Parts: sequence; structure tokens; C-alpha cells
Amino acid sequence: MPTIPSGPLDPAPSAPAAPARRPGPAAGEPHRQRQMAESFGGDPEAYDRARPRYPSALIERILAASPGSAVLVAGCGTGIDARQFQAAGGRVLGVEPDERMASFARRSGVDTEVATFEAWDPGGRTFDVVATGQAWHWVDPVAGAAQAARVLRPGGRLAVYWNTFRPAPDLGEAFAAICDRVLPDAPFNAWSAPVLSGYSRLLTRAADGIRAAAAFGEPEEWRYGWTRVYTTAEWLDQVPTHGDKTRLPPARLAAVLAAFADLIDGMGGAFTMGYTTVAVTAVRAGAPD
Repeated sequence: MPTIPSGPLDPAPSAPAAPARRPGPAAGEPHRQRQMAESFGGDPEAYDRARPRYPSALIERILAASPGSAVLVAGCGTGIDARQFQAAGGRVLGVEPDERMASFARRSGVDTEVATFEAWDPGGRTFDVVATGQAWHWVDPVAGAAQAARVLRPGGRLAVYWNTFRPAPDLGEAFAAICDRVLPDAPFNAWSAPVLSGYSRLLTRAADGIRAAAAFGEPEEWRYGWTRVYTTAEWLDQVPTHGDKTRLPPARLAAVLAAFADLIDGMGGAFTMGYTTVAVTAVRAGAPD
């Protein structure tokens, strides 16, 4: 089970960067990579089962710092964070471009409409929160912020956030070595440098898009540190749900999983993964109603 502290933390010091191998996952314009963006719905049950949740303190802080409980979750996927907002007292609507993911979210109790967030028609509805977990990089940063401004009430809050891996230095290097050995022609190796540093481009991109929309106060960054113990089976369940693995041919994916299994089994069948959850958030300009 994850161990999550109750308040925001500075992340642990990053390990020294490994020698540069390939660009990190945030290179380019992710929102234009629609094939990867829509590759997660192949097995929504596995995605929902394996992907980590978000710190409850973050969800509660977003609601507490908003004028009400009406929450729009953009790119809600299978409804992971949408259900967390519901549990914290939010009245939630999801918007998700992949019908397969949206269908799962509906079955899990989240009212969900199918559209990209930028093209979604709110039909005059307004909200106190627009939230996005692990998906804002698939949204045009300026058009997305402008859409959020249109549907947020004055004083409402936009919050976009990511779970970033923070492995121990020796574990990160071992993961990087596996990907370099088994997937030498992959476009990037997500473990080749501290993962949070790779996400810094996404955070900057999100903040710049919010500023460009000219409808929000100055963006803030919130961070929460936590850990989770993974067994071999739990880690192998999660690996295929990540964007750089969702489209691998079965034989290559099997080789990656076998290499991870050998590594983790050699460590006693379990390991502790550190996480930092990072949010970029800003308040819609204007006085609350």
C-alpha cells in the first residue's frame, strides 16, 4: 500500500543524472501525438488496476482552495482521480476522448462525456474546479487553459498534476540499463535521468499556457512526496500501461517484463518506489459569485 504524508513536501534530492542516452518523454509537443495519447484504452481494466492514485491531501487541498464542489476532470481516463474527488465530497463530471476509457469510468460511477477537452461543448455549464491527472500533456496548453477559463466560475481553480517516479539511484540506473539493453532503438529511455527533471518541461509548458490564457492568477506549484512498495507482479502489471510501452509488439514487451522480473526477483521480490506528485494550479480571475 502507498505511504503518503499529509502535507506538501519538497522532493528528495535527485540522484546525479546518468550519462545522456536519449531525450526524455516530454520532448516535442505531446498533445500532437494522438496515437500515443489514445493508446491507453486497449486495456482499461489493467490501467485502472495498476496506475497509482494521487495523494488524498492534494485532492482535499484542491477542493478546499476552490469556491465550491463542482469538479470537471478533463482527460479523466478510467476515473481514478475523479473517484477520489467524489470520495472527498466533489460533484464530478469527466471528459475523456477515448470511448473505451470513458465507458470504464461510467461503469465505475463517474458521469463521463466523450470529447477532447479543447473541443468539448460545456453547454453553458460551469464548475468550481477543472482538474487533470497525468493527462494535461495531451492537451494543447493554451487552448486547454482557455477552455478551463471558459468553464470555471470566477475564483475557480485549475489544477493539473502528475505522479513522477523517484527511484533510489541504484534502482533507477538498473531500470535504465534494462531499457537500454532490451529496447536500444526506443525513442527515449524514461529512466536515463531523474524522472522529475524530465517532467520539468511539462510543468513549464503548463504554467506558460495558463499565463497565455490571460484569465488566471499567477500559477503555483504544489508537491507531495510519498512511497509505495511494489511486488514483482504489481510492477509488471503497471509497466504495460505507460505510453512508451503501450504500443510495443508483444514479443518485445515480454522481453522487457522478463528483464524487470529477473531484477526485482533478485531483490527479494519487492522494492520501494518513491514518488513526487507535482501540481501546477491557478485561480480564475474575478471575484467568486
